[in-house]
Amino acid sequence: MKPHELPAVVLAAGEGRRLAPLTDTRPKPMLSVANRPILEYVLEAIADAGTTEVYLVVGYQQERIRNHFGDGVDWDVDITYVEQSPQLGTGHAIAQVEEHLDGPFLVFNGDRIVNASIAADVAAAYEPDGAAVAVTVARHPSTFGVVEVRGDRLVAVEEKPLDPSPRATINAGVYAFDGSIFDELRSVEPIDGEQTITAALQAMAETERVSAVRYEGRWLDITHLWDIPAVTNLLVSEGEATWIDRASVAESASLATDVAVGAAARVESNATVGGGTALGPSVTVGATAVVENSVVLADATIGPGAVVRDAVIGANASVGANATIGGGDASVIVEGVVHDDVTLGGVVGDNASIGHGATLSAGSLVGTGARIDDGVAASGRIPNNAEVRRG
Repeated sequence: MKPHELPAVVLAAGEGRRLAPLTDTRPKPMLSVANRPILEYVLEAIADAGTTEVYLVVGYQQERIRNHFGDGVDWDVDITYVEQSPQLGTGHAIAQVEEHLDGPFLVFNGDRIVNASIAADVAAAYEPDGAAVAVTVARHPSTFGVVEVRGDRLVAVEEKPLDPSPRATINAGVYAFDGSIFDELRSVEPIDGEQTITAALQAMAETERVSAVRYEGRWLDITHLWDIPAVTNLLVSEGEATWIDRASVAESASLATDVAVGAAARVESNATVGGGTALGPSVTVGATAVVENSVVLADATIGPGAVVRDAVIGANASVGANATIGGGDASVIVEGVVHDDVTLGGVVGDNASIGHGATLSAGSLVGTGARIDDGVAASGRIPNNAEVRRG
């Protein structure tokens, strides 16, 4: 079966709590990498595969998605929005489209960047009353569903195991199903209050009804905050979004070749923008400032003489003159789990401000609307709307 013959369901309802504070104000699929929301890359892959009928499952902060994508015409697809409320897992999200579909369909995660070829391969492997699932190899498999494959069949799947092999085969999050999946979802017990696709796949695998499709193409997942600059770096180095569109760049400024610069951005005299960086629309980088391997979202300001490395600066946030986010490796605690040796200079939430001459230790997370006063040395997690003062 060809992918253009199947409608596509895209799961984009989740909050992405591990990506706070950036997901306080936007759903995870609307996080920007290389100056574009993740979900744009997903829809483009679907359109490139020839599919035009898309069912977009939305929930948390859904107005951000609806307002941006509209009816889908700008992405060469026809979008029907399906609401998932409350958000009770991936299986529950898929169940919401039952009344819209009566034949086979594809499913994509709205927060994973893949090539169009994955749709063709999964569609070709689909068999009636069964399922097909793409599988790939991951460096950090404990974050995903680890699978066991024999030949071309998936025989077992374990959701987020504690101690998997370092390069285990995982569920890549692209599927082909038909109406039988809805009965399967109803038959499995929720896990911790959520209806997961993993449990349904395991039940189907026990009757040899799940085809496994090995995939070795682009597969980029933004699971943690440090993935945002890392994925952006990869995308801009591959030539994604490296244009300078109606930007103002001083002659004395220095920009690397692998940089994405959005409309109406300003880079002032003697500033340096290093490789792997994305400056969003209407961003200002002040005179003599240095920004490297970072993502700076729309309307943010980097003050004169500031240094920002390995960081994410939220929309309408400000980093004061001569402030420092020095970059490098750090230990970051996410939902009670310590992640050591991750490259993250810091994250500054939307509408937050870092004062003149202030310093953020590597791995610091500054909440939405928080304020760090001039000259303060801050570290760790700063709550939303908090103020950190000198003394």
